[in-house]
Amino acid sequence: MRPFTALLAVALTVALLFLVIPVAAIFANTAPSDLIHSLGDASARDALRLSLETSLIALAVIVLVGTPTAYLLATRRFRGRSVAITLIELPLVLPPAVAGIALLASLGPQGIFGGHGPQLVLTTAGVVVALTFVSAPFYIRQAQESFAAVDPRLMEASRTLGAGEARTFWQVAVPVARAGLLAGGALALGRALGEFGATLMFAGSFRGVTQTVPLAIYERFATDFTGALALSAVLVAISGALLASVKLAGRRAFA
Repeated sequence: MRPFTALLAVALTVALLFLVIPVAAIFANTAPSDLIHSLGDASARDALRLSLETSLIALAVIVLVGTPTAYLLATRRFRGRSVAITLIELPLVLPPAVAGIALLASLGPQGIFGGHGPQLVLTTAGVVVALTFVSAPFYIRQAQESFAAVDPRLMEASRTLGAGEARTFWQVAVPVARAGLLAGGALALGRALGEFGATLMFAGSFRGVTQTVPLAIYERFATDFTGALALSAVLVAISGALLASVKLAGRRAFA
């Protein structure tokens, strides 16, 4: 084996060990029966239910608003487009605590919109807002790339045959870009399920109201490590399933 090839193999081995061992340890540290028993706790079930409900609601909002947004950015050239894309992607690089502060500064009681809308802080609706804020860029970015990859000739043919722009969007662009849209939705859902910092700062951590699975894991860390492991294992399983769906969607897109 050549020295450089050996170096690459060593780098791959180190990366795999570093990234896989901590995840595998979640399942290796505790017996499956103990993990299942911990999930029988009412507070764990509440956290799981709340995480799934709020994440799915956030995903629905993201898809509803993000799909036409991504289509516009992918098919139009206008002044300020680059700035708009940058601003939409900004939450991708914001630290979670900063995202929470930003939401408080804008939508909190003392924020710029404070007192002029529904109460969101420390509510379930606030959880949805936080999840939507941090997850939307993942979907919009992927959807924009998917729409940009649609063959313009298909769009032109649809318009030539008499279809309006809206009909072309629904019957041509969306079906062709479907695999990418599904992948973006899976990425956004995974990000929403794992959100911690912004949710904690903006919505708090109240059982059955705002305590999602990541917050429940944090609460159990010091007093019920087995329970924390059990909830972590659930998130790992869900994340793995979402990642697998993204890979599958990608293969179908290029099949």
